[in-house]
Amino acid sequence: MINLEGLPPFSQIKPEHIVPALKQGIEKCRKTIDEVLTHPTPTWQNFIAPLEEVDDELSRLWSPVSHMHSVVNSPELREQYDVCLPLISEYSTFVGQHQGLYQGYHALRDFKLSGISLSPEKQQRYGEISARLSELAAKYGNNVMDATQAWQKHITDEAQLSGLPESAKALAAQTAQSKNLEGWLFTLDFPSYLPVMTYADSQELRHETYVAFATRASEQGPNAGEFDNSAIMNEQLALRHELAQLLDFENYAEHSLATKMAENTAQVFDFLNDLAARSKPQAQQELAEVVEFAKQTHGVEQLEAWDIGYFSEKLKQ
Repeated sequence: MINLEGLPPFSQIKPEHIVPALKQGIEKCRKTIDEVLTHPTPTWQNFIAPLEEVDDELSRLWSPVSHMHSVVNSPELREQYDVCLPLISEYSTFVGQHQGLYQGYHALRDFKLSGISLSPEKQQRYGEISARLSELAAKYGNNVMDATQAWQKHITDEAQLSGLPESAKALAAQTAQSKNLEGWLFTLDFPSYLPVMTYADSQELRHETYVAFATRASEQGPNAGEFDNSAIMNEQLALRHELAQLLDFENYAEHSLATKMAENTAQVFDFLNDLAARSKPQAQQELAEVVEFAKQTHGVEQLEAWDIGYFSEKLKQ
């Protein structure tokens, strides 16, 4: 079992620990549910508190794994992570559609969004959609990570690194050494990407890096189609719409707002439009200052997307 006390012991968490620990955590949650339902009169102390505590334990168990999947991904970790997703989805659906929990929570919480009021056939479809959305979210994230890792820029001429701070060059040199390469190696990981876009004097380098970053996991760019998330996004949208309509919402936006402060989609649009109207003049003024600065000091007549961060930093200095 993964230690749940104190800060997450990341260095001690191995891929082979994950599935058994998660299964044990879910089993403890199920037992707690059975225990709290033995009380004839649910209260905060005998019903809510035990469930909140065990849910928190499950979250503290899974959160470090999810974080590691994002930052130190490996084939072994990803394999175990993918095995866990159906387990989590199944448990989440089990909880959301549990009649005993529904009756206990009825006075305190609304279980409508979990599909508890649906017919058995629709409950089954709700569970299928939830599981598939969980699977698609994992595939989407994996594609982004794979696309990020697939691109790299190897540079051996230090002149191309003009403008970069020594810290960025040192990181690139270290990355190159880890690949048994001479010179400097840049990637799309943010600590490598951001200094290039902010400080690199080479517009060609900024352009190439920007395009690679902006087109990750798409049908465009240097790895066009290889990790494309387009079909995944289309399926996600279709499933979210079906899920919302199962629960008697007109669309997924209304479903999302059911647990938020805004009362309807019109309020959201009004807020966003008002925010845009108030923000746009200031944004236009700041952009005009950068454009004029680039023109007067560097002779650049037209700024591209990969120039904005660079010349904004120059103006700031």
